[in-house]
Amino acid sequence: MNQRQTSTKHPVIQRASAPPNNPYPWDDDEYDDVWPPPMPRSAIRHQAVTTKGNPPVIYSGKRKYTLREAPSPVTSQPRQTTQSHQAQSPRPKRIHWLVPIGLVMLTMVAGFILVSVLLNWWSIYQNDQHYGRPRTFQTDMVVGHNDSEAHPSHFIAINVDRHVDVIEFPGGDASKARIYLVSTLIGDGQDLTSVTLSFRDVNGDGKLDMIVNLLDTHYVFLNDQGQFRPAKPGENISM
Repeated sequence: MNQRQTSTKHPVIQRASAPPNNPYPWDDDEYDDVWPPPMPRSAIRHQAVTTKGNPPVIYSGKRKYTLREAPSPVTSQPRQTTQSHQAQSPRPKRIHWLVPIGLVMLTMVAGFILVSVLLNWWSIYQNDQHYGRPRTFQTDMVVGHNDSEAHPSHFIAINVDRHVDVIEFPGGDASKARIYLVSTLIGDGQDLTSVTLSFRDVNGDGKLDMIVNLLDTHYVFLNDQGQFRPAKPGENISM
């Protein structure tokens, strides 16, 4: 009764390798396992099949594995911007044809100004050496005003603050000095204009007349009655 209950409660599952005629194979003393035991599937060596030009393929049962090479890592290079590329290799700039012409003209103008300044400075320097400051010119001349070869009249032409005057000492006598007002100059730097005197007969009366020279301007003073007077308009004068 106990066997029946045991068989009823715990049914025996027949192993597939047991012979069908023996319902209780564990009673058999013969050991029916295969020796040596089969190799586990995790240790089975799979054969790789390689075809020319294609990646290798491994077959494991009904499964097929294709071995492919991993792609090489791509190293990203920083893209050069247009500005950095231009900074590394700048393009040569073409010079406009007006630039050298303008430089030549500018050089000529600067040279002209420099030469003018130098000439003006040299002229003033020469006048300072000859006429001093204020500009003064002195000479002796016999003009028939109580003078003689032994005692000629003394003349001083002077430019004081743009006022041009002539001082005469008849026969060299300062007590009889006469002053002739010639002109007043206008403009900057006119106080440095040199003044000179010259004497010759300009009206043909046989007496020396006085000519005051201011650069290109000439003032005529006629010798009349023992002194000089400015020439009047309409008088016959031959310079």
